[in-house]
Amino acid sequence: MGWNEPPDNKDKNPWGNRGNGSGPPDLDEIIGKMQKSFGSLLGGRPGKAGGNNSMFPFVAGLILLLMWLVWDMTYLIDQQERGVVLRFGAYVDTLNPGLNIRFPRPVEIVKKVNVGQVRSITHKALMLTQDENIVDVEVAVQWRIGDATQYLFNVHSPAATLQQVTESSVREVIGKNKLDFVLTEGRNEIAEKIQSLIQETLGDYETGIYISTAEMQPAKPPEEVKDAFDDAIKAREDEQREVNEAEAYRNDILPKARGSAARLREESNAYKSRVISKAEGEASRFDQLLAEYQRAPSVTRERLYLDAIESVFSSTNKVLIDNDNGNSLMYLPIDKLIDRRPRNNADNTTFNEPQPTTIDNVRQRIDDRLRGVR
Repeated sequence: MGWNEPPDNKDKNPWGNRGNGSGPPDLDEIIGKMQKSFGSLLGGRPGKAGGNNSMFPFVAGLILLLMWLVWDMTYLIDQQERGVVLRFGAYVDTLNPGLNIRFPRPVEIVKKVNVGQVRSITHKALMLTQDENIVDVEVAVQWRIGDATQYLFNVHSPAATLQQVTESSVREVIGKNKLDFVLTEGRNEIAEKIQSLIQETLGDYETGIYISTAEMQPAKPPEEVKDAFDDAIKAREDEQREVNEAEAYRNDILPKARGSAARLREESNAYKSRVISKAEGEASRFDQLLAEYQRAPSVTRERLYLDAIESVFSSTNKVLIDNDNGNSLMYLPIDKLIDRRPRNNADNTTFNEPQPTTIDNVRQRIDDRLRGVR
């Protein structure tokens, strides 16, 4: 039989045996069959479509309730979060990161607080310094939640409180410092003081806020007096440059002066030692001379006289001659005697030249006489 040929049996059709072959099965019949099946599963008796299936809504509601309880009692706390547990509105516990199970609502409520997020606020305003000058200051404060319980319950509006505390702290610190210090090298120190003061005040309020950093932007004078402040800063820089040059000159001249002073001290000490040694030597020589004088006064006086004459005439062009033979005719080569150079044995003199008596010869005679006295 071809596909387009009519069937032999009119009762047979692809939708089942309906007897009359009028069309597809009734939708109500399908729903009734499904209800019968669910009723038999839930403990009811199979029967007609309107049979006993009153337990189905109860069981379905019970399953949904159990699913909701599991979902409502389980809390997954992230690593940067903390869970604050409230039981009938009162604080009970703080949940750490991880999976936690608590009583369902409305018995307990868990509020998640992000304690790892870093937040920031900025405060900018004109302020008065200690020396009654106006300066434009801008401070940026970074903060995070340190204690979730204090942050939620101790202060009504923590962010607004932090803003007010920051403004008060900045004005207090700026008001205790002079303008020059605020504009130049005091920025880091002022920022540290502001951070410390803000943290101390928030700690007294028990806000649960931790200040990470407080950064102060470069302070600026008001626009009306900016030119005057620029001139003042330039003069301050010139002053600092002069101070640096003076310090460099001082570092250069002081070592030299110290070296000269040390050299003078050493020279004076050497002169002192030389003078003392010379005086001690003269005193010792005088003591020895006194002893000799006490033994032979006349000889000693003559010796002293000759020494004095020698010291006087040693630097003058004088020649002393002791002529014992009485010869009045003699030849004296004065120039050679003054030069004290050796005489030439080949002189063409025709007279006998007497030997001049020098100071050394006289001294030798005195020494011989002193040995005779002893």
